[in-house]
Amino acid sequence: MPSPHAAACQAMILAAGRGERMRPLTDHTPKPLLPVRGKPLMQWPMEALARGGFTRQLVNTAWLGGQIESQIGPQPAWGLREALSNSEQIAVTYSHEGQDFGGALETAGGIVRALPHLDEVFWVLAGDVFAPDFMFTQDAMARFAASGKLGHIWLVPNPPHNPNGDFGLAPSGLALNQAALRYTFSTIGLYRRALFAPPYCAIPPGNPAGVKAPLAPLLRAAMDNQQITAELYTGPWTDVGTPERLAQLNGE
Repeated sequence: MPSPHAAACQAMILAAGRGERMRPLTDHTPKPLLPVRGKPLMQWPMEALARGGFTRQLVNTAWLGGQIESQIGPQPAWGLREALSNSEQIAVTYSHEGQDFGGALETAGGIVRALPHLDEVFWVLAGDVFAPDFMFTQDAMARFAASGKLGHIWLVPNPPHNPNGDFGLAPSGLALNQAALRYTFSTIGLYRRALFAPPYCAIPPGNPAGVKAPLAPLLRAAMDNQQITAELYTGPWTDVGTPERLAQLNGE
């Protein structure tokens, strides 16, 4: 992890998973580096974040994490400067959970591990989800920051592999733990640091003991207190969880 004096990161890309369902493709390559339409899968959201002005990004790693840092680097040479609305390059910070603790810490555990290096409000998304048209906007972050809520998540229509969905969506825009109609969590969300502190999370900032913890229980507890909002995203979205889905995206 970098010096705590480094500029706070505006987004976290989750890239620590083993990718068991993608084997044998992930036996020697971490899933976020598998190629989709000519570039590593995780490059798509990293570029989209940068186009929205979110150039300070944090990537957590575990399985074959050294490959991710070697290939992406601290300042990816993707030639994005011309496409950005500012002159900043993407600056990547790494949280190597595999090196530090021998394996991934799950989503909430990984976020808390990275928390000292994240801004007060920040994006989180999975590095193995393909949503090429999703726009990470300053307006979305400003609206969320002004809302006072602890999280804002994007839901998608249920894909065949998750027909029952995850969360509901109230007409008021609140995300619902229990609902007759549920949608699938896209993995894309905006969060406030307070979601990863008591009473929702008991892990100390920086997760010094390497506690493994999923995100869903935190979200559900906060939803029950009307602290999570949501919206439905209907653009192209794929959880690249199997070799078949990867092949479909690549037209194979």
